[in-house]
Amino acid sequence: MKRLGFSQARIARFLEMDPRTVGRYLKMDEDEFECFLLSSSERCKILDPYEDFVIKQLGNFPDTSAAQMHDWLKEHHDDFPEVTPHTVYNFVMHVRQKHNIPYVVPTRDFFPVEDLPYGRQSQVDFGEYNMRMTSGKRKKVFFFAMVLSRSRMKFTFFNDTPFTTEVVIDSHEKAFRFFGGMPIMVVFDLDRTIITDENLGDYILTSYFMQYAKPRNFELYFCRESDPQSKGKIENVIQYIKKNFLYNRVYHDIETLNDQAIAWLKRTANYLPHNYTKKSPEQEFLIEQQFLISAPLLNDTT
Repeated sequence: MKRLGFSQARIARFLEMDPRTVGRYLKMDEDEFECFLLSSSERCKILDPYEDFVIKQLGNFPDTSAAQMHDWLKEHHDDFPEVTPHTVYNFVMHVRQKHNIPYVVPTRDFFPVEDLPYGRQSQVDFGEYNMRMTSGKRKKVFFFAMVLSRSRMKFTFFNDTPFTTEVVIDSHEKAFRFFGGMPIMVVFDLDRTIITDENLGDYILTSYFMQYAKPRNFELYFCRESDPQSKGKIENVIQYIKKNFLYNRVYHDIETLNDQAIAWLKRTANYLPHNYTKKSPEQEFLIEQQFLISAPLLNDTT
């Protein structure tokens, strides 16, 4: 790619690698790079017992990313060793080359945003996805997601019907119980289950959500479509859920899907270092949790 005139940054984006790593590779001559590949192959031997699984998954879903394969390996193999994402990436690429399975580069959205103080803010958004069923049919699922803006600790909840205000409220409560508290501010999109109208810049809450938000007493901030910077973290989480958790997953029932989602949060989404902060959300959450506001159980808010 370098010989074709591609810049180091563009090569890094194409390969989903750190630009410094690409720069290190580009400084090697062909002999040095061949020795490096051989040493990488030796390091990947620890994953040889899982080659058949990777071949099968890539055969069924050739556009699977190495990050998603890493999560599948941990999900389906209790004995999977503790290795770095880079080791899994090298192993998956080795399997692709060995068995001639072309690599399809996924697109990825990125929003540079400043870090906020611990406990200051969470962001909320909704998504939907058409999942495959064992019968070959498709099932549309709907999901709620919340992320703590500083630690990047995430929560998600799935429903098999479109969200109503009551289910949105219940999803917030599930998230606050999951986090063990709530932030000072919650950032929302202009969703119909929360906002019923806008009057000269003042947002009119649905009656149910107003009854809920008042005793909870967190600050509300509503984003406009022209203001992506204020909700970039949660938009990335929505895409992450779709591409890393839901993509190529088979739907059985909504209870199973929610159980699988919590397990995914534990082993991958909240465990692995965040791409931007380079820190584990789970470890950062140990700090942020101390700054969250207590969220005792409420009486029926509807």
